[in-house]
Amino acid sequence: MTEAVLIVRNAQKKDVKQIQKLCALVYPWGKPYSLDVLRAQIENFSEGQFVAEAQGRIVGYCASIIVNEDLALRPHTWREITGGGYGSTHTPTGEYLYGIEIFIDPKMRGKRIGDRFYRKRKELCRQLRLKGIVFGGRLPGLSKKIKKVGSVEKYLESIRNGSIRDAVIGFQLRQGFKVIGILKNYLNDPESLGYAAHLFWENPEITSSISETAGSNKTAKKKHLEGTIRLATVQYMQRGIKYFEEFEQIVTYFVDVVADYRSDFVLFPELFTLQLLSIENEALRPEKAILKLTEYTAQIKELFSRLAIKFNINIIAGSHPTKQGDKVLNISYVFLRDGSIHEQAKIHPTPNERYWWNIEGGDSLSVIDTDWGPIGVLICYDSEFPELARHLVDQGAKMIFVPFCTDERQSYLRVRYCSQARAVENQIFMILSGNVGNLPRVHNMDIQYAQSCILTPCDFSFSRDGIAADTTPNVETVAFADLRVENLNYARNQGTVRNLRDRRHDLYGVVWHNKLLEK
Repeated sequence: MTEAVLIVRNAQKKDVKQIQKLCALVYPWGKPYSLDVLRAQIENFSEGQFVAEAQGRIVGYCASIIVNEDLALRPHTWREITGGGYGSTHTPTGEYLYGIEIFIDPKMRGKRIGDRFYRKRKELCRQLRLKGIVFGGRLPGLSKKIKKVGSVEKYLESIRNGSIRDAVIGFQLRQGFKVIGILKNYLNDPESLGYAAHLFWENPEITSSISETAGSNKTAKKKHLEGTIRLATVQYMQRGIKYFEEFEQIVTYFVDVVADYRSDFVLFPELFTLQLLSIENEALRPEKAILKLTEYTAQIKELFSRLAIKFNINIIAGSHPTKQGDKVLNISYVFLRDGSIHEQAKIHPTPNERYWWNIEGGDSLSVIDTDWGPIGVLICYDSEFPELARHLVDQGAKMIFVPFCTDERQSYLRVRYCSQARAVENQIFMILSGNVGNLPRVHNMDIQYAQSCILTPCDFSFSRDGIAADTTPNVETVAFADLRVENLNYARNQGTVRNLRDRRHDLYGVVWHNKLLEK
């Protein structure tokens, strides 16, 4: 029988489903990592994530990030130092590689996969000129031995002197790691009773003069997208039309215009497709009208998919009511220039949406991978819930698109001010697009107020007021902004304030309870 070819390589996003299944197999007593968490680990620091693969099957996973010395060496919890597992605490300019996780298919133990993973970590540590590697090591034998030895400290001492055998800690000690302390309440691990050994490996190639040379190495450790992204937001005029072809002509005009200006992304407003109700459905009651509008879904998707490919641009096509089963959801469709189509349902319908249109909320919120990295979509009211933006940022989003539909200035300002707050607290770009004009004979679409804009954090790398671009209120127009993701990375790690990095993961975090089983 031919021996399985075993390779260790960097993890890719296409691997996440296999990694999740392996996690469930290895940790039957716990909940496996969600697909969002695994994607985020890869997005936040792709160089630090590895898989072991045997004949096309993933049999091991190893996750790491870079953290600052003060965080790595002081007492901490797993949630605090890893950002709840997302790796959102990754700091490119940090001094230590931190081990988030290693797990291996039980059937493949004895193949020295763990040894290969630690070798990869050490190679990466040397390559990036980091001071060393730190992590919390599980104590899987502690729950069985605690009564005999009396304390965690004595358990570790018994491992060192050989009177107790612990396969995990023993292996790590043989890898050259030293125990520098005990981490309490580190992880909800019944076998370890919540404890972990604080383990440390020193990079022998780094001398005490590292602080003098660290500056020259920071550039090599940065992970960011180079170049300028051109963003466009369309402030869209609602007016009566007679045929779907008129709607097609209008949106094609705007896509053509922003493509001529070489935009990478264009955003349309929430529910801008309600304009289609002016064709022949103005007399319908709101709940009947919205069902009629869902009949246009296939045409809408075909139109924008064709435009994204033809004009080589990524289109966030506002939002459109869509019937799924016996529910109506307010869905933002995202059409990428590679031909792929993605969707994000509005999580929080407004009271008006629920009352007039019977629209229900979606249950999942994930980033969408684009040629400029992961993006997120929060439809109007969703931008007013800070947990949602934080959940997207934990997954690696650096841009969030907010299509909105507001009837008067106060409603608009709720969306505007909350989006500016999201830009500051998450150090991300927020792009907003709203409707103007009127549809007098379409029920519950009476008046519109909008001032579309592109918002940034407030720091020296960005525009003075945190506004990269905005529009004249209530005028049909387009706004553009050229932004650089590397400015976000700089702000997050070296800015005047570092909101994202300075979060207290030991005290709080966002936990997503998904109602849907991940497929």
